[in-house]
Amino acid sequence: MWKFIIVRLVQVRSNPRFLFSLFGEYSLFIRFSGEKANGYDIILVVINMYENEKVEFKLEKTDEIYKEVLAFINADGGLIYIGVDDEGNRVGLKDADETFTAITNGIRDNIEPDATMFIKYTLEKDRVLRIEVNEGSFKPYYLKSKGLKPSGVYIRQGVSKAQVSYEQIRQMIKNTDGDSFEVERSLEQNLSMNYMRSLFIECGMDFDESKAKTMGIIDINTDAYTNLGLLVSDECDYSIKVGWFNDDENVEFYDSKEFTGSVLKQYLDAYEWLSMINKKKSIISGKSRIDTYDYPPEAIREALANAIVHRDYGFSGSIIINVNKKQMEIISLGGLVKGLTEADIMNGISQSRNVKLAEIFHRLKWIESYGTGMKRIQKLYSNSVKKPAISIAPNSFKITLPNMNEFDSKETDRLSEKHRRIISSIENDPHVNDERLMQITGLKKTRLFEIIKELESLGILSIEGRGKSKKYKININNN
Repeated sequence: MWKFIIVRLVQVRSNPRFLFSLFGEYSLFIRFSGEKANGYDIILVVINMYENEKVEFKLEKTDEIYKEVLAFINADGGLIYIGVDDEGNRVGLKDADETFTAITNGIRDNIEPDATMFIKYTLEKDRVLRIEVNEGSFKPYYLKSKGLKPSGVYIRQGVSKAQVSYEQIRQMIKNTDGDSFEVERSLEQNLSMNYMRSLFIECGMDFDESKAKTMGIIDINTDAYTNLGLLVSDECDYSIKVGWFNDDENVEFYDSKEFTGSVLKQYLDAYEWLSMINKKKSIISGKSRIDTYDYPPEAIREALANAIVHRDYGFSGSIIINVNKKQMEIISLGGLVKGLTEADIMNGISQSRNVKLAEIFHRLKWIESYGTGMKRIQKLYSNSVKKPAISIAPNSFKITLPNMNEFDSKETDRLSEKHRRIISSIENDPHVNDERLMQITGLKKTRLFEIIKELESLGILSIEGRGKSKKYKININNN
């Protein structure tokens, strides 16, 4: 046993800092006599090396050392002595230099993120290797071979190391990275970005590691994938589930589909499928057949993008879309961002829960850079009998798009005689101007403008240019 005794009279009252100033690291091994004299502590210091919550002994190098390093660096730090047996005897290493090199290289190669800046090595005279492990700044640290999961993450509990739970990992990430899901490190690090890369190339944009860091897909401090990286990766484990129902209660399925993979792929695939079931109603006007959709395509795009960009990915469920004869419901997890109200949303106020994901959608020109989505949807339904509605619960957000053809089918005055005369006049003369249309219809300028906007919102008419160069175009389907 390696020990010695020191007797002092000090007014220390078990002050750890004062003890450390006297005995340095050996203060970790101090035993007190418990005796007092004239109000002073009599410290009978028996420095006998033993393992405790801050000290670990290893007789020789084993792979367990990496787990011990993790246990300390993920907690409050500690000391590891290699070449000391379980009783605290300093036996020393047979080949201290070789062990020193193997351990320094092993810690560098086996632990992620890089932990080397938090570790100090000292090869002592009696061939004992002392490893001082400080608390890390980028917790959790983990075994590279196991990944960021319980089997790869350890923490010091009492005098031993212990694996952590997924919940403990999430809490460590949250404490380190902040309380924003998309910037936290992903629990899954074996990710591929094939779909996103091909999509960016198709859109004429570069995508490489540098861009991934700029966008927040890779953490610049740890070089680890973030949760944003998980969402846009091919391995994304979230999904969109769509149900097409025969009944208004959404019980009897006509068809269903689940979309997986990158949320970028989910957006395009789900929109394509919803477009397939978005029926058209045809109205014959003169020589033209004018088609109106059950749901304005742009409204579907806006509502779908909103559900993906603003959902709370802290919940593991899927985005749900229910479609029946009367309406389309798009339900995403997570209520409103704290501080916003339903009135704010309807007024066009927006605060994204996933700012970096929203920026990627903006780069791809799928959404505007600020919150115009709900106002755009409202405008698309400006001439519809039934309007879109939103329903907000503590952990969900639902937008309901009415079937315009279903609810507006009895509103034949939507295409009144004046509507039809305007359509016919534009078909006969694509260069007709507002003055001529006022003469033909007998309408004043303000009313003419209102009817033209109605036709535009129904998808019947398009406006090209402005001022004297403005032209009207009828959207004709010749099939």
